[in-house]
Amino acid sequence: MKIGILQTGHAPTEVLGSLGDYDAMFARLLDGHGLTFETFSVVDMEFPDGPDACEGWLVTGSKHGAYEDHAFIPPLEELIRDIHSSGRPMVGVCFGHQIIAQAMGGKVVKFEGGWSVGRRQYTYKGETIAVNAWHQDQVVELPPGAEVIGSSDFCENAALVYGDRIWTIQPHPEFGADMIEALAVHRAPGVVPGDLVKDARAQLDVPTQRQKVAEDMVAFLKQGARVDV
Repeated sequence: MKIGILQTGHAPTEVLGSLGDYDAMFARLLDGHGLTFETFSVVDMEFPDGPDACEGWLVTGSKHGAYEDHAFIPPLEELIRDIHSSGRPMVGVCFGHQIIAQAMGGKVVKFEGGWSVGRRQYTYKGETIAVNAWHQDQVVELPPGAEVIGSSDFCENAALVYGDRIWTIQPHPEFGADMIEALAVHRAPGVVPGDLVKDARAQLDVPTQRQKVAEDMVAFLKQGARVDV
C-alpha cells in the first residue's frame, strides 16, 4: 500500500543526519507492515497532483500554527478536503491533527494553558497509554462528524476519528526519546518553560506505547483502503 506523506515542516537541522526528517521518522515507525511511502514537502509548496496519487495519506507535524498565514496552508486544506471526498484514508499527527480539523470546519488555537512536552498520559479508546508530546496549539472546537477517541486533562481533543476515513492524534508516536532530547536542546530554549523541559528529560527512559499507536495507524490506513474509491 502506497502512503503519501504530506510533510508540513522539517526536523531541526541538528538531527537530520542521525534521525532524518519527519518523513523518515514515520517510515521507521510504520516499518514492517507492507507500506511504501512517497513524500510531498507541502511546506515547500511541493504538492501531489491530487488524492489519487497514493492509496492513503499521512499529514506530519510542523513548527507552524494551522491558523498562521503561510502559503502552503490554503492549498493543503483544499487537498485534505479532496482526500476526504475521494474516500481514501488519511491520518494526521500534531500539526496534521490540527490542520485536518481546521480544514474540516473545526477550530485550532494557541492554548492558554501552555505547553505539553515529553511523555504524557492519555485516555485512549478506554485505556491509559503514554505517548510523547510537543505542542502548545490545540483543537478546541470539533469539526462536524469528528468523534473524540483520546483525551487528557490537558488536551481534551487529543485523538479524533471521522468515520472510517480520517484518524488523527495530537501527540507524536513517531518521536522516541532521542527526538524529545533533541527538541529539548535545539527548540525548547527561550520557548518552552524550563520546568517542563526538565520534567520531559527526566522521563526519557520511561517506556511509551508509541508502537501500539503505530499499529492503530496502520490498521486504520489498511481498513480504509479496503473500500473501492
